[in-house]
Amino acid sequence: MPTVTFLGHAGVSVRAHAFHLLADPWLAPTGAFLGAWHQYPRNDHVDLGGLVDADWAAVSHEHLDHFDPWFIARLSARTRILIPRYPGPAFRERMLAAAGGRQVIEISPWEKFPLDNRGSWITVIPELSPMCHDAAFLIVADGRAILHCNDARLTAAQARRAKHLAGGRLDVMALQTSGASWHPICYEYPPEEMARVSMAKRIAKLRAAQRLVRQTAPELAVPFAGPPCFLDREVDHLNWVLHQETGAFCDPDVSVTWLREHLPAQRWELFKPGDVLDLDGGGITRDPVSARFDFADHFRDGYLREYATDRAAAIEGVLAEYPDPDASLFDRFVAHFDYLGGLSDYFLTQIDMTVRFEVTGPNGGVWDVDLSPEGVKVGEAGPGARPHYRITTAGRWLEGVLSGRIAWEDLLISFRLSLYRDPDVYNDHLVGLLKHANAPALQAVEAYETERDETERILVEADGHTYDIPRYCPHAGEDLSVGAVVADGRLHCLAHNFAFDLSTGKCVNARCVDLGSRKVS
Repeated sequence: MPTVTFLGHAGVSVRAHAFHLLADPWLAPTGAFLGAWHQYPRNDHVDLGGLVDADWAAVSHEHLDHFDPWFIARLSARTRILIPRYPGPAFRERMLAAAGGRQVIEISPWEKFPLDNRGSWITVIPELSPMCHDAAFLIVADGRAILHCNDARLTAAQARRAKHLAGGRLDVMALQTSGASWHPICYEYPPEEMARVSMAKRIAKLRAAQRLVRQTAPELAVPFAGPPCFLDREVDHLNWVLHQETGAFCDPDVSVTWLREHLPAQRWELFKPGDVLDLDGGGITRDPVSARFDFADHFRDGYLREYATDRAAAIEGVLAEYPDPDASLFDRFVAHFDYLGGLSDYFLTQIDMTVRFEVTGPNGGVWDVDLSPEGVKVGEAGPGARPHYRITTAGRWLEGVLSGRIAWEDLLISFRLSLYRDPDVYNDHLVGLLKHANAPALQAVEAYETERDETERILVEADGHTYDIPRYCPHAGEDLSVGAVVADGRLHCLAHNFAFDLSTGKCVNARCVDLGSRKVS
């Protein structure tokens, strides 16, 4: 009988009659993202010996809480590694470096890749917009279907297609409900604004999960893939995000409670590391170690203190790998942005702003990067400049980016930085340029955003008026007929929380193409 063992965070182990497959296992004792993130609850009691000899290891994307080089290096030499085929080479190259000679196989979107000779298979379902290199896995094992959404924000149409492809039934749908973005928790907001933005993002995430599950009606829905916790002194103040009533991230316990209330006919369960689900009978065997863990607020402080003590040496080892930079830091910073500026005129046009970097520690400084259609200019910050973004981080972390040891997105997700923006509007293309940093990926985004068919339109009601709008969101293509809510004269896309003023069409919380709404009555 096929089983799923939950490994913590987004990791699962699928055992079928003829194969053993792992998906997104994160077990490194050093955590992830410069040692800032750690598995919550901890999963270091899970038996590695029963995992490393898997036939297959599927890894959805390059975020280090899903792509774990420490664990990849411990896999059997015969284990074959499966990854999605993305437009750019970054993930493939990072995986090949970590795989150490193990076979790495790229799977194209919606391609049925066989896992045995008995009809089992896996496919990848990437987000519609290539701005985000995230993909879900649809795994069919001995006739049972698992939709492993990890961080991918699927549209309702994609999820319904996955169910159809699996024969009209999803036995398990595991999806992220916590989020783990550097916004808002790394931003310099006043306490009241931080609380407001955190709660808005938390509810938007839960509503998106509710909408996707309502559209697909799986036999069992499982919130998973976070949140992490933070154990060292630089970041442990961020554990406020775990508070069950006011935190920015929802743990699985909070998520299940909210989702059961809003979709009472749907079966929901939460799983902890080591818990096993029988896919044929539906029975659950609870892990005795994880059973002692509780997400409740009163349990957390003592648990995290002990956890931090146990991991202190491992974290210290990670931090020691990033010494202070030498006096060439600024020159290499300039060269880095000169390179980025040559990758895409389209992205420079969409960014069109000044970004200030406040680099602390030895050989740091305050440097402005002007990204505009005319190109890139980098220099010492001047008194007359008005940056739209300000990013503050230590030179030792910036050195890691410039040397190629970590990617910009690794630094952003590490939360070892602070940010400010004026106006408080998200610029997707700035983040996209930094995180992709290669021409093929940027070209794919440009093609997607400039070649879409926007002729199909729908009608929505707001405040007694009717508006004609495109069916698909101009940001990332979400089907707004099922993936949006209208409130206070604004349309809120549930995929990425972009909000549009229906009377003007303008995006009010991010830099984005106008919605193109038209008032018809």
